[in-house]
Amino acid sequence: MPQTLTITDNRTGKQYELPIEHETVRATDLRKIKVKDDDFGMMVYDPAFMNTASVKSKITFIDGDKGILRYRGYPIEQLAEHSSSFLEVAYLVLMGELPTKSQLDEWRYNIKHHTFVHENIKKLMEGFRYDAHPMGMFISTIAAMSTFYPEAKNIFDPESRQKQILRLIGKVPTIAAFAYRHTKGLPYVYPENELTYAGNFLSMMFKMSSERYQVNPILEHALTVLFILHADHEQNCSANAMRSIGSSHVDPYSACAGAAAALWGPLHGGANEAVIHMLDEIGSIQNVPAFVKDVKDGKGRLMGFGHRVYKNYDPRAKVIKKMAYEVFSVTGKNPKLDIALELERIALEDDYFVKRKLYPNVDFYSGLIYQAMGFPMDLFPVLFAIPRTVGWLAQWVEHISDADQKIARPRQIFLGADERPWTPIEKRS
Repeated sequence: MPQTLTITDNRTGKQYELPIEHETVRATDLRKIKVKDDDFGMMVYDPAFMNTASVKSKITFIDGDKGILRYRGYPIEQLAEHSSSFLEVAYLVLMGELPTKSQLDEWRYNIKHHTFVHENIKKLMEGFRYDAHPMGMFISTIAAMSTFYPEAKNIFDPESRQKQILRLIGKVPTIAAFAYRHTKGLPYVYPENELTYAGNFLSMMFKMSSERYQVNPILEHALTVLFILHADHEQNCSANAMRSIGSSHVDPYSACAGAAAALWGPLHGGANEAVIHMLDEIGSIQNVPAFVKDVKDGKGRLMGFGHRVYKNYDPRAKVIKKMAYEVFSVTGKNPKLDIALELERIALEDDYFVKRKLYPNVDFYSGLIYQAMGFPMDLFPVLFAIPRTVGWLAQWVEHISDADQKIARPRQIFLGADERPWTPIEKRS
């Protein structure tokens, strides 16, 4: 059977045969379809890329209808359960394979020796207002790092590129923790490289004395799993931003700062904060039925349910829900959990939500866990950005290594005025 698509243009009666590859046709092939020879040719109008593949990728696979998420072929449930550390999964996402013991040891060593930031970066962060949002500090500091490492612009030098990757993965937890300490008026805590990636971050966040911070193993494991779940998620808004900015061949720090800015939006990295606000608004279990009715009547939104990709239960949400009870055994139960559970129960039994395939997503429970662990809500997007830096870098490397890619520049459908003559100001109506 020929792998082609035959299109008949009813305006002209002409037929066109377009090759099909990987269940897609190239949008540029549509330009063959013209009414007149001097036409630009047919284009595809697809706001928000609802049905347009702009990249070929080997990193993350999602089947939203079946609730499947895999990094490099490995189911997210297996990685969350069996991975010894976040850095093991980071290696997988970036390198394509699970590391051997010697590869993992070297990878950890290299990243842990890039956890400290230049003292001038610390001074830069000290210049922010006391009430600056941690995510704004994070984005600005990541962007500023390009001025500390000018060799980062050599993106096609494999050795230089790898060094920037190690620097970014190593330094983002330090920058995130410094941003938090700044908002609290607390002295910055330097990294302790004997600790794990998650344990070191917890130490830099919450250490309050000269003695070594005692990392709770349950909370350390929970944060490791949350980092694994957030490492990458295919062509989401921030990954698309990383690729689009990176397509100009700018350094990875500038591209990462742009990706982090995209993540900050309430429709992306701010979604778990919206869940907490929703649960606060509901107030108690008794108010859940009335809230659900309001949502069905169009008087409110059910946050943490539904997803652009998933039309089934988000596999990450299943992992997080199970882990929540482990965290609460240490921190005490977040009082909002009972409201969340009742809301989930009602929604999953209600035809209104079932027919619309609105299932809990990763944001529904992650905010509850972060809050129970002592993280303030304005730090939620920063907590998202730390592990997602790995995904951004993997997407960036794949993009600039793809010979098909050029600088990103979508087409437009121009609906404005045709050419008009200049009118003197005294004659304008």
